This record gives sequence, structure tokens and C-alpha cells, in this order.
Amino acid sequence: MKGWGWLALLLGVLLGTAWARRSQDLHCGACRALVDELEWEIAKVDPKKTIQMGSFRINPDGSQSVVEVPYARSEAHLTELLEEVCDRMKEYGEQIDPSTHRKNYVRVVSRSGESSELDLQGIRIDSDISGTLKFACESIVEEYEDELIEFFSREADNVKDKLCSKRTDLCDHVLHTSHDEL
Repeated sequence: MKGWGWLALLLGVLLGTAWARRSQDLHCGACRALVDELEWEIAKVDPKKTIQMGSFRINPDGSQSVVEVPYARSEAHLTELLEEVCDRMKEYGEQIDPSTHRKNYVRVVSRSGESSELDLQGIRIDSDISGTLKFACESIVEEYEDELIEFFSREADNVKDKLCSKRTDLCDHVLHTSHDEL
């Protein structure tokens, strides 16, 4: 009977490790997709568009402490984007990397709305995947909203790696598949 206990423990550890890896792949993929979507939305905004920030009170000298900041990276715009960005996870599918057997999440609908122009070979698309990815995205937005606004309020290079790997620890591996150009 002692042998069965060790076997059960080993099986539990192996299943737990596999589940943890799937969960990490999911959260890492959701973070990377979230960053792609936010960068795309920010880039679409007219760079000349501004929003007034600051106090609208009148100072004793009659002046106001109001400054105009670019709208694209304003807290108001970023908050608005964060409220709806996870809905776009339905435009992603799951792809298994043949060499690492890790899951990647890739856009399956182009920005123009056409799926026929993309190579969807080996990509699994279904409502379970998009629903799970959306839930992971919503969890990330809820937990890291301040960090997301902080990162996107100023331009930065390698946001995906800095935010998803270093700041949040959601990715401990580098995904080599990128569909940023879609």
C-alpha cells in the first residue's frame, strides 16, 4: 500500500505542474494580447487631440492650474480602453508551439475584420478559448490596472516584456510568435 501513496503523490505533482503551466500560458498570452490591443488603440488616436487635466478651480490670482495633455495616453482614455479591451479576446485563437508545447494566443481576425487573409493553420478557435482568454484578461486588468495605466501613460519600448514579464511576472518565458503587424 505504501507504493500507491507515492504514486498518487507523484501523479498529483505532475498534474499540478501541467495545470500551472497551462494557467501561466493563458495569463501570459492574455497579457500579451492585452498589450497588443492597447497599443493598437492608442496608435489610432490623432496625436494632435488633447484633453485638459488639472484643477478647474480658479487660483487667488485668477489663473487656473489646467494643462493640456495628449488624449491618446491620458488616464481618461486609458481607463476607457481598459473597460472594453478584453472584449477583443474573442478575436484570438490558441496555437500550440510544436517545439515547446506551450500555448500561444494569436489574433485570428485581422484589424480590418477579415479572417480570410490570415494563415489559421494549426490555430484552435472556439468559444471556450476566447471565453477563458477574456476572463484571464479581465483578471489582469482588475489586478494590474494601476500598472497598465502607468506603463501606457508614457511611450515606452518593449511594453509587452516589461509589463508581462518583469513587472507582473505573468510570463516567465518569451513567446516568439508575434502578430503585431495584423
